[in-house]
Amino acid sequence: MAKLMTVGEVADYLRVTEKTIYRLLERGRIPATKVGRQWRFATTSIDKWLKKNSAKEKANILVVDDEEVVRLLFKDTLEELGHRVITTETAASALEVVKQQDLDLAFLDLKMPGMDGAELFHQIKAVKPRLPVTIITGYPDSDIMARALSQGPFGVMNKPFGESDIITAVHNFLRITRR
Repeated sequence: MAKLMTVGEVADYLRVTEKTIYRLLERGRIPATKVGRQWRFATTSIDKWLKKNSAKEKANILVVDDEEVVRLLFKDTLEELGHRVITTETAASALEVVKQQDLDLAFLDLKMPGMDGAELFHQIKAVKPRLPVTIITGYPDSDIMARALSQGPFGVMNKPFGESDIITAVHNFLRITRR
């Protein structure tokens, strides 16, 4: 039996407000079932809906992380949706990609050997100030994160995360930046 979520749970799952979920329900744009007076959402249906809706906009995405498993998770998840994903394991190679490629979004690991994500974020902003960046971290309260925060707005993705978190983050950034 499929796991059913409430409006609040699906809002948290998709990282949007409950108001957004109700708006989608009013327009018939999200799969749901009414149980009594309450809306319920099957997790499998929401995952399929999310992938289908994310596939409309293709993007060039950079992923910088020293962990191969993280790079592969991003690459496999996003390429399945039709996005072009470039991965690097070092900040230095990422900076070269940023200088040479036309990118729509970048995901940067906060803690990496050599140049950390805060410094890489600073250098990316000097080269391409309008490139949207999301910091990937298992250390949201660290000094490095504080340094990154002092440099301007960016998204944050806390570890651990899964496919749906990646898809939601990309979908939200593309929706905001391509209006």
